[in-house]
Amino acid sequence: MTAARTPILDAVQIERKLQRIARQIVEEHHEEQAIILIGVAGQGSHMCARLVHILRTICAIEVSEEQLSLHKDAPLEHPITYSGDAEAVRGASVVLVDDVLNSGRTLIYAVKHLLDLAPKRMHTAVLIDRFHRSFPVRADFCGLTLSTTVKEHIEVEFRADGQDAAYLEDKAQTSSSD
Repeated sequence: MTAARTPILDAVQIERKLQRIARQIVEEHHEEQAIILIGVAGQGSHMCARLVHILRTICAIEVSEEQLSLHKDAPLEHPITYSGDAEAVRGASVVLVDDVLNSGRTLIYAVKHLLDLAPKRMHTAVLIDRFHRSFPVRADFCGLTLSTTVKEHIEVEFRADGQDAAYLEDKAQTSSSD
């Protein structure tokens, strides 16, 4: 009994989606002199780094890269840490980045933490939106919206060798007769 793993995005498709998201960020923030991209620790940070690299090559906006760490399953029981200068967020334009938006728990607690730092405006960017909301949060910039079941899991791999991929994993046990 193993989980079925189906590729949904390959490296070329992910790069295309990141390029599009970066251009959408530029369109939305074209009047800004600077923006801060904040990746949720883990794959969100990897996606954030990729977006920062793209943004620095396609626009003149000063782009800062930071990281936010939180316990995804119990965010109220563990401290949320921000890697940057909290005072730099005050009055700044911020884009919060994560790889997958599922229930919204991670993004809503991350947004709440960042709102306490008083940014001028805040947007969210995700590679894949699963649409299984338990919290009122949305992705402003999204690479792919995918309808899945609650038993399925999305795994995004940002790899140093450039062979990025995203997979749909069915966690339901399957037998050989299926």
